[in-house]
Amino acid sequence: MEVEDKLVQKKKAINTELERLLPRGDSLLSQAMRYAVLSGGKRFRPLLVLSSGECFGVDQDVILPFACAVELIHNYSLIHDDLPSMDNDDFRRGKPSCHKAFGENIALLAGDGLLSLSFEVLALTLLDKKLILKKEHVIKEISCFAGVEGMIGGQFMDITLSPEKVSEEKLYELMLKKTGSLIIVSVKAGSILGEASPSQIEAILNYGKNIGLAFQIRDDILDSAENVLENHLSRPNSVSIFGIEEAELRLKHHVNAGIRALDKASLESDELRFLASKLLSLKEKNENEQDS
Repeated sequence: MEVEDKLVQKKKAINTELERLLPRGDSLLSQAMRYAVLSGGKRFRPLLVLSSGECFGVDQDVILPFACAVELIHNYSLIHDDLPSMDNDDFRRGKPSCHKAFGENIALLAGDGLLSLSFEVLALTLLDKKLILKKEHVIKEISCFAGVEGMIGGQFMDITLSPEKVSEEKLYELMLKKTGSLIIVSVKAGSILGEASPSQIEAILNYGKNIGLAFQIRDDILDSAENVLENHLSRPNSVSIFGIEEAELRLKHHVNAGIRALDKASLESDELRFLASKLLSLKEKNENEQDS
């Protein structure tokens, strides 16, 4: 089976499980949670979880709940990012953002609900006894990378740092935390649940860091034209700091560095290589891609 076909099958499994996990009640809260998660997206992070797991010999049925938990956390963060007090975005994946569709109060609670659900999914995941300690380790890692030292810390930097005062060092810290955190933990989860050696864990973390940086730089490049057209004063980003040409060079550098990390450790995963290489495409975002 071709690598793209394998990823399509993995994405179907992810979407089916998310559909099952999300609340089905008629309340506006349940509707808002389902709307936010099931309205599209490439499922980049959960695909990394499944591909990393496969790379380290973890059965898909074992690691699928972890992949879905990461995706629930990601979607909660998108709901909150779109709120008027944060990025104030009216659209997400080509549709009205959650607070535009359901109101700010319900959107806020929908995000909270998705975050709580993610850890409920993790806690209720039944694994073989020999994997219990590894499960606890992964839950700890996800909570840390999603928290104030990771994604939330990056979001805080994003709303408080002034673009004209951001150094290269601070920008990279912001990108690694805000965007890189969930990408790093996505690939780390598979290495923990699998039989990865310390050197292999180091390699997969190197891959995750570089792909996290590449993902955000690519996002900045694709957003830059839109920001100019709208005369939008952007938050700190790689294009405003480095310029478009340098940003494109850095995108290529980080994608190549991520792939080299896999090669150096002899980690065989066509899917991880493919997901990295796809970031080099700078075609205009489609409706389902926005921060997907």
